[in-house]
Amino acid sequence: MQTRSKIFEDVSKLMTNAMGVAQGAKDEAENAAKSLVDRWLADRDFVTREEFDAVRLMAQKAREENAALLARIEALEVKKKPAAKKPAAKKPAAKK
Repeated sequence: MQTRSKIFEDVSKLMTNAMGVAQGAKDEAENAAKSLVDRWLADRDFVTREEFDAVRLMAQKAREENAALLARIEALEVKKKPAAKKPAAKKPAAKK
């Protein structure tokens, strides 16, 4: 009777150890795959999300500055525009 429980105990320990090894192998495979993907992405010269967001904010700020400058230019043009002159009347051509 005691040998039977010893066998079950040994099988249980073996299965527990096998699960630990399988979990370790899974973790190692995930790390290797992540490393491979990270290297592939680095070789492709992609931008990071942080870089993309920074450039997007710079472009948005530049558009806003351009719109403000355009409004200032238009206001200055309205101020400086001389009054429209009446066209001079044409003189009749002299007959020879």
